[in-house]
Amino acid sequence: MPVSTRSPLPVLAVPSRRRMPSPASSPSALALLAQARQGLRAAEAEPDAAERFVQAHLSALRGAAAVLAQRGRPHRTRTRPTSAWVLLSAIAPEFAEWAAFFQACSATRTAIEAGITRFVTPRAADDLVRQAGQFLVLVDRVVHGVGE
Repeated sequence: MPVSTRSPLPVLAVPSRRRMPSPASSPSALALLAQARQGLRAAEAEPDAAERFVQAHLSALRGAAAVLAQRGRPHRTRTRPTSAWVLLSAIAPEFAEWAAFFQACSATRTAIEAGITRFVTPRAADDLVRQAGQFLVLVDRVVHGVGE
């Protein structure tokens, strides 16, 4: 019986899970998204619940900043500071519920940063890490132009 000289089936390249930036992706939005992901990884590894809460909230805040950098800022009539969560609701209304949720968590983060940690349970910190992760998945779609 003749031996086949054909090579085995070709090995298919496995597509990368990393998205390539679209030509319209803002470099600052990409950098902020990368920082947000890094912060989320740090939050996932953090053993202290209060610190995990703070890091998760800050990573979500960087995600919001990435959307703002990608979409641009609204016309400013005054130079008065505005919360990133308020701006996110104005620029990207599809994120209004996320903005309200994370804005509500801001007071807890401020308390933790002031040394008041008794209000944060390990479960609350874990929930915020999970929710920040879900939020960043959506932010990733905006920054990379998926579904626009």
